[in-house]
Amino acid sequence: MAAAKGDGAVGELELQAAIGFNGHVPCGLICHPDKEHILYPLGCTVVIQHLDTQKQSFLHGHTNNVSCVAVSRDGTYVASGQVTCIGFKADIILWDFPKQELLARLSLHEGKVEGLSFSPRGIYLVSLGGQDDGSFTIRVWELDRATKKIHPSECYTGQLKRIAVCVQMTNDDDDFYLGTTSGDVLKVNTSSKVVTACGPQKKKFSMGVTALLLLKTGGLIVGTGEGTVALCTGSDFQVKKRMRVEGGATSLTCRGRGDQFFIGTNKCQMYCSAYATFKEELVAVCHTEAVNDIVFPAGHSDLFVTCSTNDIRVWYTPERWERLRITVPNVTCQAVEVTRDGMVILSAWNDGKIRAFVPATGEPMYEINNAHNLGVTAIAATSDCKQIISGGGDGQVRIWNIGEKTQKLREVLKEHRGAVSCIKINKNDKEGVTASLDGTCVIWDLVRYVRKQMILDNTLFKCVCYHPGEYQIITSGTDRKIVYWEVLDGSAIREVQGSLSSSINGMDITSDGASFVTGGDDHLVKLWDYQEGAVTHVGVGHSGSITRLKICPANKFIVSVSADGAVLTWKYPSSG
Repeated sequence: MAAAKGDGAVGELELQAAIGFNGHVPCGLICHPDKEHILYPLGCTVVIQHLDTQKQSFLHGHTNNVSCVAVSRDGTYVASGQVTCIGFKADIILWDFPKQELLARLSLHEGKVEGLSFSPRGIYLVSLGGQDDGSFTIRVWELDRATKKIHPSECYTGQLKRIAVCVQMTNDDDDFYLGTTSGDVLKVNTSSKVVTACGPQKKKFSMGVTALLLLKTGGLIVGTGEGTVALCTGSDFQVKKRMRVEGGATSLTCRGRGDQFFIGTNKCQMYCSAYATFKEELVAVCHTEAVNDIVFPAGHSDLFVTCSTNDIRVWYTPERWERLRITVPNVTCQAVEVTRDGMVILSAWNDGKIRAFVPATGEPMYEINNAHNLGVTAIAATSDCKQIISGGGDGQVRIWNIGEKTQKLREVLKEHRGAVSCIKINKNDKEGVTASLDGTCVIWDLVRYVRKQMILDNTLFKCVCYHPGEYQIITSGTDRKIVYWEVLDGSAIREVQGSLSSSINGMDITSDGASFVTGGDDHLVKLWDYQEGAVTHVGVGHSGSITRLKICPANKFIVSVSADGAVLTWKYPSSG
């Protein structure tokens, strides 16, 4: 890693906020016993969020995706486990919740920590690891404190053949409940280890019972794989109330002894409901698949736009809330742009179309069909908003004239032989640069529509930026290098190592040209001093490859997006 200016120290970027939630982690959404906080996994981080103020803090320490989370009954301790590569140890980390500090790192399991649970008084932590052995047995384990061993006993299920996926123990430890893939609930006596109840008998839950929450009143809330959340009572688990959420329910958690509970789904949505009304309220949303691009409207830091499979989303930065979602089913948006006047969201799609939308409402404005044969992979607009420049999977760069009611192809530029990955236009709209996966960057004359310079390198170019002075550009890609080039003659003037291990996929530069940021497959956000060509700060938080990142127009924060659907906001360090 390159050193920062002067003293050789590299600072740490402060993670301000996260938009995201890994809803695929069973029981990953947990209300803290203090009734004020909720915890959930996001990539390699455990997020702690205040329920009233929405303020977030983060537990960093894992090297890969968090696979399970547990909180002690008194709220003092948090434990989290992770996945890792086969043959390598998967860490469990024990945290001090009040101090939000790492207490211990436990490395015993290989591959993945499947589950964690604290004993009622918080003296012991039990961990479950390894792949399912295929026997689908139900076991009760008893601890022999003298010999420090645990002994299993099989539960008798008779003719019932079930695969259990979730479990809830009663407070008196007399019984426990199991949710099954068959769509029913089993009640098992802890002492006799015999099934004492099973239901519902007539109509089982579709796609299995995937989450359970036992109420103080004796009722049971059941979450299912199809998105039904039901209140069940009696020994036959008769459904009294039900609601629907988006995605299969993977977490059910109670807020203290109050009347609220929360639901997490595998569509990465969070819902809140009161027991009395049993009506779902959506409280948090995020992308469920890779985020491919992010852009700020010119001069506005309070809003930004992201795109992914099936949709474009507009986010309100201060509250981390989704203001608008534009859905186009069964296609992927690969790049997004907001015109300089803020009146149009332009988008590039893998079905070969350019689609334009009204930013305030999401209403379609126009479509350009067959814009590129192999999908539209990059897009930019001139500052006068009269032209669009698009790049495609076929390597072509196309110029479109945009009128009030017309969109006409003005020119086709054929220099690239691979997909166009990035397009930038200079301030006066007379010049532009395109980067391609074929190992070329082309600087174009946008008045005469001819090539001015071609840059060749042994890499797949992923990103390019103009320095604000517009006399230099910087590029990066799969060769892990960041290269400075002269615009005038296309000559390389500086080369620095951008990453030690993997591709750099995105970069952005400050409006004064003093600094720039990069992110890529090493999951790190790096802030660089432009003149020194040195890293000054590094941000650790993503567990998926960073696809793009942007510095907000006010230079107050950086937003990075990644292949795991996460959107992270980092505080831009002060010059002092």
